[in-house]
This record gives sequence, C-alpha cells and structure tokens, in this order.
Amino acid sequence: MSKIICSAAIRGAHKIVDKAEEKYEKVLKQFGPEQKVGFPNTGYYLPVIYSILGAPVEKLGDMKEIFQECRKLLPAPVSDHVWLPYLAPALDAGMATFFAEEMHEAMRYVEKPGFYSETEDPTDDCLWLGAADDVVFRKRGVEFVDGTAPGFAAILGTPSDPEMAEKIALELQQKNLYVFMHDQTDGISMPDQLTKQNVQIGWSTRLVPFGPTYTSAVFAMGFACRVALAFGGIKPGDFKGNLIYNKDRTFAFVIAFGPVSDEWYANAAGAINWGFPTISDWDIPSILPTGICTYEHVVSQVPHDEIVQKAIEVRGLKVSVSRIDIPVPYGPAFEGERVRKDDLYIECGGGRSLGVEVLVSREMDEVQDGLVTVVGPEITDVEKGSKLPLAVLAEVAGRQMQSDFEPILERQFHHLINYAQGVMHIGQRNIMWFRAGKSAVEKGFRFEHIGRIIHGKLHQDFGAIVDKIQVKIYTEEARVEEVIDMAKALYAARDERLGTMTDESEEIFYSCTLCQSFAPSHVCVITPERVGMCGAYNWLDGKASFEINPTGPNQPIVKGELIDADLGQWKGINDFVNKASRGKVERVSAYSLMVDPMTACGCFECIATLLPICNGIMIVNRDYMGMTPAGMKFTTLAGMVGGGQVTPGFLGVSKHYICSRKFMKAEGGLKRVVWMPKILKEEIRDRLQKRAEEENTPDLFEMIADDEVGITEDEVLRYIKDKGHPALSMEKVM
Repeated sequence: MSKIICSAAIRGAHKIVDKAEEKYEKVLKQFGPEQKVGFPNTGYYLPVIYSILGAPVEKLGDMKEIFQECRKLLPAPVSDHVWLPYLAPALDAGMATFFAEEMHEAMRYVEKPGFYSETEDPTDDCLWLGAADDVVFRKRGVEFVDGTAPGFAAILGTPSDPEMAEKIALELQQKNLYVFMHDQTDGISMPDQLTKQNVQIGWSTRLVPFGPTYTSAVFAMGFACRVALAFGGIKPGDFKGNLIYNKDRTFAFVIAFGPVSDEWYANAAGAINWGFPTISDWDIPSILPTGICTYEHVVSQVPHDEIVQKAIEVRGLKVSVSRIDIPVPYGPAFEGERVRKDDLYIECGGGRSLGVEVLVSREMDEVQDGLVTVVGPEITDVEKGSKLPLAVLAEVAGRQMQSDFEPILERQFHHLINYAQGVMHIGQRNIMWFRAGKSAVEKGFRFEHIGRIIHGKLHQDFGAIVDKIQVKIYTEEARVEEVIDMAKALYAARDERLGTMTDESEEIFYSCTLCQSFAPSHVCVITPERVGMCGAYNWLDGKASFEINPTGPNQPIVKGELIDADLGQWKGINDFVNKASRGKVERVSAYSLMVDPMTACGCFECIATLLPICNGIMIVNRDYMGMTPAGMKFTTLAGMVGGGQVTPGFLGVSKHYICSRKFMKAEGGLKRVVWMPKILKEEIRDRLQKRAEEENTPDLFEMIADDEVGITEDEVLRYIKDKGHPALSMEKVM
C-alpha cells in the first residue's frame, strides 16, 4: 500500500482523534458525564461504535473508554527513514477515525441543537440533514433489499463547476444510487452547487446532504453498519461479520473532489475496512492491487465526465438502468421528487379536476401494441398553471394474462410515472393526482409520454404475461367521465373478488424471500388473509409474481396437512419454511404472536407486541416516533424483531393485516388489541370499525387506547378498565 497515502491517513487520524478529545474535555466540563448523547431517534446508539465494538454509548461518560480504544488503534506516525508494511496500521487508523468522528458528531448534537435539520429534506433554514433516524433508515432499507438502490456514493467536496456537479449527481441518480454528500472544496459544497442548479435534494431524491464537514462522513458509514444489523442479522460487536457483510452486500464507494487533506485520507482508509474504495479527481498516489476491496482501493486523476463510471467499475457494481424513450431522465431516484407550486406547469386530478387510471385486459386482436393516443388538449395546448381532467386507460393482451393480474399491473403506474424527472404522481384509481413541472415541459414532456412509460415498463417488467399494450389518454371531461364510470364498476368487481377469498378457500399460499439478501433466514408466507408484513405484497401479487418469474422470490406452497387451525400451521408450510430458511426456522404460525411467530427482515409497516399487565397486544407503526407502553420506541422494538429471528411476543405486521379475520387468531384476534398510536388508529378507522362489528364489539374502536390516552402500560390498563375492554376478561395470554 502507498506509503504516502498511509502516512497521510495516520497523520489525519491523529488530528481527528486529538480534535475529538479536545471537544470531549470541553463538553464534559460543560454538561457532565451523565449527559445523554446519541443520534436522533435511533435504537443503534452511535452505530459504527455499536456495530464494531458492541458498546452502547448512551452518556458522555461512556465515551472515555471509546477514546482509550481509539488510542490503542492509532499507530505511531510513519517515519521518513523506515519502510514497513503500512496497510494494517492505516486500516486501524481509519477505524479510530470513524470512532472519533462519531463521538464528535454526537457531541455536536449536544452542543449545537438545531445544527442539523433532522428532517427528510432540507428546510429553508437548514441545508444539512445530519444522521438518518431509524424511521428514514428503515423506510429506505426496503430499496436496498429489493434492489432498486444497489448502493451509495459518499461524496467528499464538489466539482467547482455547478453544471458538472449537477451532471454527476444526475448520472448517479440514473444508476439508482444514493448520494451522501459531505464537506466542501474551497468553501463550496456539493449541495450548494446543486441548489444553484435548482436540483431538489434530500432523502426523497436520493441526494442526501449529510453535513458540512468531513466528520459527517461517519453518517454514511453508520448507515452501512445499520444495514448489517437491521437486515443481515449481524450482532453488535461482530466486527468481522459487519465488515464482510457490507463488502459483499452494501455496494458503496467514496468520490473525493479536489485536494485531499490528511483528514480525507484518514476517512478513505476507514472506508477501505468495509471494502469501499475511493475514486479521486486529484493527483494522488493510486492503490491498484486488490486485497480488502473487491478490486482497486484508490484510483486517482479520473476526469469528471468519467468518474461515475470508473467508481461503479472499481466497486464491482452491477447496475440495471431503465431506458425509456422520453425526453427527461428516468429512474427510481426521481420517484420522490415533488413538483411544487412555483414550478408547476399543469396538474390533473387530485380534487383539482377529474382524474382516473385503469388497466383492463382485452383479446389479442383488440390491442395494437405500442399505440398511444391522446384525445383532447396536449400539455402544449394549455398555458402554464392550467388544470385539465385526465383519464389514463391502458389495455393489455397476453396469452398468460388473467383478470386477477389487472390490479397488480395497474398499481405499477404510480411509481413508473414518478420515475420520470420533473413529474409527480400521487394516489391511484379515481383519486390519482398528476403534476408536470415547467422544467419537464421545457424538455419536451407530454401526456403522450405517460403512455410511452406504461408501454415500455410493463413490457420490461411483465413481459412474461403481457404481449401487447396500448394506452389511451383522455383530457376531455366527457370522455374522462365515461372512463370513470367504467373504472368504478371494475374496481367494485375486483374488491368483491379479493374480499371473498379466504385462507380456507385456497390450497396454495405464496412465499416471499425477496429480503433474504439482507436476512438470510427470513421467509414470509403470504396468504389470502395475511398480506406481507411490508404491506406491498398480497396473495394475488404473489401469484402474479410467480407467473412472471417462476424461479423468483414468490413461490407457491401447497398447505398440506393441517396441524393447528388456530395457530395457522400446516405441514407443507413448515416443510417449505424449514428448507427455505436453511434449517434456521422449523415451524411457523401464520396466526400467532406467541407460538412460532413469523420471522421478519426489517421492512414491516408495524410491530405487534405483548402488554402482559393488560393481557393484551399493542401495535405501533413506523411513522410513530414517540414512546410506547412497551417502554421502547419503534426503532428499538424493530431491532428485536428484524434480521430473520424468531422472537415470541414480537411480530412484524402490515397495516392491512390488523383488520384481517386471521389477525392473531390464536391469541383472540382484534379483541386482544389494547393500544396503538392515534395516527394509525385513525388511518384504519373504517376497516377496524367494520371488523369490530363483525366481532360483536361495536365499541372496540373507542376501547383501544392511544398515545393521547397514555404511553405507559399502567395508563393503558386504567383506560381499558374504565372502558370495559374485552381483553381483560379473555384467557391469559401468558
């Protein structure tokens, strides 16, 4: 390994540890050793330290031992006159760097509250987001699991040319990568350059401004460490497992712009521990032999117009890029964009005008593949700020196409349209809302391109069942009303079909092992009455997925012999799960919290857990950030449920499953629920009320406590006693 790089990395590590210790003495004197420290709303403490050392840093006083560990790791500065192997000492220096930076940033939260926005996107007052909390992390974790985000680029500094900065960011987005931005070059940061170009930044567009100094690079490393903990089942303190997991599964790299300081060298050395190489535009030594990283460790003097491709090549990333013939960039990275009022050119639906989208299957001779027609005014026919009614009617034909697949294909419209830069799509069916921004229209985006997107992507993603696709787009009110009337009748028929399916009526369930890349022992079993815990896959989705990809993650499972109807156990299901989990899970109950509960990856919408004093169950959704009667926040509970582990008394569930007739059947079902956050309770109010009436407990909605009633088990107990909740008279759950 280059002596120049190692010398600089070790010097930089000494500077960083010294700087953090100086801050520590100052902050310790001001706040005392009992002062709580940590990053906002996370159950992973300081995640790099927690992952590598297994040490939960909760108070300022806890940092003393970590600084001692830093000093043990720091090698002596390199002598000009002695030549030694430098790789191992440089890697140790890099690890000490991240420990020190993590403590430095934690102390910044204590010293300067409000320094970071602590939001998903920058605010008017604050450009820098700071560490990702666990709500953001788990929300984005789904994308790392399902492959829509193959990795991330950690950016240090920025190109001096704002247009080049925008071009590089756009290229990374088009390759579906997250972009974590840190520090500055000559006083200018990458987020500064992007905002000058009117580029939206934040988690919603995958352009994440973590922090204005090099110490914020530790936020990117903490994100990677949490991936291993939350989705890979790696235990805190298993440093080898964490490093290997990230090298093999979390594809990341560093891109450094401009002169490389000793501190940047130290951060680069730290990243190499995880197998993350560094690519630079500056004249520095290269480290080309393989070893820790998959290929090269450091590659230098890369031209800006080649730097993204070189980084992908060096890291060994396999990137799938969607190419659709439209005039704007296209890909998942643009899905979270918002078209705001100031940038609005046209909007349709969303209560502003009539709007509907529907997909129907036709006979082969009724569909002309690739035909896209627009009946009514095009975008260019109206002035900016206009509103138009909009109906999108997709007609498909295929030898393997079935009517059951229609809603699955139709549901794709939302994200497929959102993948186009500069447009926004919200909702579905006849509550859809579409917006196109000025920038997209200036580049040539038209209603016609909605049809081009649907045609191209349905062929790409569902070619196994769809042979021909034509799209009709209407912007005349009378024609839109006709489509709405037709669509409503179709929606009603679909809902009736889904509503009549039961677990007893079907002999085949479907597996989902999509998350096994992160949680190898996790197997989700999807039944007609139990939607996948992520909320994204129901039984019909599993069926469609198998038809489309017979060797994919959704496999049919013959139930076989019934073992226990209340638990929801069948011999065929147990045999399949045992094999698919590689023997880690022998049995699974589809309907029980306490006996052989289903495993989870970490992508669940909600967590259900026992409240023993209340003889009931509480449910908390990931959007709720407060304390729960279990004495833990969602983020802490999630650490006990995810990673493919079986934990009786803890279960990941979807919002839809809560109101299923099979929900916790073994424990008494919905009548056992005694607490959930107000936001969740209101979201499922109508379905919950309907189920309560079916259970002959019409007042159950009011009997269930929420966070406005209390957040301790004693408060919940007082409330449910006052209301006469049925859980109090049910058989003891433990």
